[in-house]
Amino acid sequence: MDEVGIVLAMLLAVVASGYLVRMLPFAVPLPLMQIALGAAIAGSTGHGVRLEPHIFFLVFLPPLLFLDGWRIPKVGLFRDRSTILELALGLVLFTVLGAGFLIHWLIPSLPLAVCFALAAILAPTDPVAVSSIAARVPIPPRLMHILEGESLLNDASGLVCFRFAVAAALTGTFSLGEATLTFLWVALAGVAIGVGITVGVSWAQRQLAARIGEESGSPILINLLLPFGAYLAAEHLAASGILAAVAAGVTMSYVELSGRAAATTRVRRAVVWDTVQFTLNGIMFVLLGEQLPDILNAALVAPELPRANDVWWLAKNALAISFGLILLRFVWVWVSLRLTLLNARRQKLPEYRPNPRLILATSLAGVRGAITLAGVLTLPLAMPGGAPFPGRDLVIFLASAVIVVSLVLASVGLPRVLRGLELPHDSAHESEEARARHAAALAALEAIANAPPPPPTSGCDAQGAVEMHASAVDQVRSLYQYRLDGGNGNDVDPAHARAAESAERHYRLAALEHERAVLLRMARNNTLSDEVARKLLREIDLVEARYR
Repeated sequence: MDEVGIVLAMLLAVVASGYLVRMLPFAVPLPLMQIALGAAIAGSTGHGVRLEPHIFFLVFLPPLLFLDGWRIPKVGLFRDRSTILELALGLVLFTVLGAGFLIHWLIPSLPLAVCFALAAILAPTDPVAVSSIAARVPIPPRLMHILEGESLLNDASGLVCFRFAVAAALTGTFSLGEATLTFLWVALAGVAIGVGITVGVSWAQRQLAARIGEESGSPILINLLLPFGAYLAAEHLAASGILAAVAAGVTMSYVELSGRAAATTRVRRAVVWDTVQFTLNGIMFVLLGEQLPDILNAALVAPELPRANDVWWLAKNALAISFGLILLRFVWVWVSLRLTLLNARRQKLPEYRPNPRLILATSLAGVRGAITLAGVLTLPLAMPGGAPFPGRDLVIFLASAVIVVSLVLASVGLPRVLRGLELPHDSAHESEEARARHAAALAALEAIANAPPPPPTSGCDAQGAVEMHASAVDQVRSLYQYRLDGGNGNDVDPAHARAAESAERHYRLAALEHERAVLLRMARNNTLSDEVARKLLREIDLVEARYR
């Protein structure tokens, strides 16, 4: 019952964190509030949740990475693929070498292989943490796409480096050729497994649904199980379960383009996934907060400290490593952009010289999170001969401290760095949306013109039915014609079109609010059944969601 109570307390902490950050007179990042509440739970109960890293990886990471891969803009991912690969592969190796030597210089008592292991697990940025920061910081869309793509792809390279650094610490040997072959298998096999499972399961689901039908909740449940299936299959074959989950999500976005899923399924599935994402994101940071007291207590008595309980020595080294990671990231991004500009000049392509503040923002946005925490906790307890693994408690503390520091620096620094920063206007997305709306409106008008009349209804004579259908056709046609003329017409003032759309939204929302109030009053007065009330309120909510 104690474990169940702690889990319920964690869920309540996730809910409470959203209210608390809005009640405070100053801005506090939501992840930091959740970490603080997790630490409070551990302090009040006397112990935190025992975190098994492998279970943590399985329960939390596959669904969140699957959803990130599903929802990440694919056009931006492929457009900036060279930049993303430079960050996801090159920057990871650069960080492992640079940060590894930096950590060994700061703490000479740590073996070099252990320093490289800590640097490797600190190299990957976390997509969940990046998304949490982006919810409150106005990060430019294109930069956000690059950061999301980087954080989705750098996990495999960082974890492979971590695995081989730990193996070198245990055995004292390292093989570059073996590491390269292992990385290729881990990455390529993981992606292939994720794509294959998603395509195969989607095809089987369609075949079964077409032949024998299915329950309304089955497609949503299958969708929830997909990332776990891809992750477990990849891990069973010694491939990257993380990349398999990401690849499954990206593939799912293309499977969705077939349009075979029902509209109700899409709406319900979106709600379910939003709830899952909110809950798992919050619990991960609450768990981190619950681990911090025990992690700090173990680090304070670590033999690598110059003297026991030296909090300032721990804080100094944690800050030095955090700022060193930012500096390494800044240098890599700056050099990468110099090479990109040089290549553009050689090919006589149009150049854009980024503001140094944008490079600094990219450096600050390298937030660490759950992958770093879960990975560092997999460090072995002992060496092959039975001796304790050198610096294990200290390494776990430093990794946890860097997670917290990176969250604080990104939350505090990014708004100030990006304030007033002017970026070149990217109208590609707006023009693409305008073309899509125009094409959809034309298709709708054509469908209205060619649609057969609905079957006759009782209670209406022939003449009345003709007039009613003509009125309905005119009303729907006028709506789409207004969108064509007002939204994209060259002879219409854009400000006037926006004002007209705003007026339509204002009156529509007012009408929906009164509709909802009447239905709720009827339900409270028992003049309307709960079942019918829920159905009608759901319809109103869907329409209102479109206008909001």
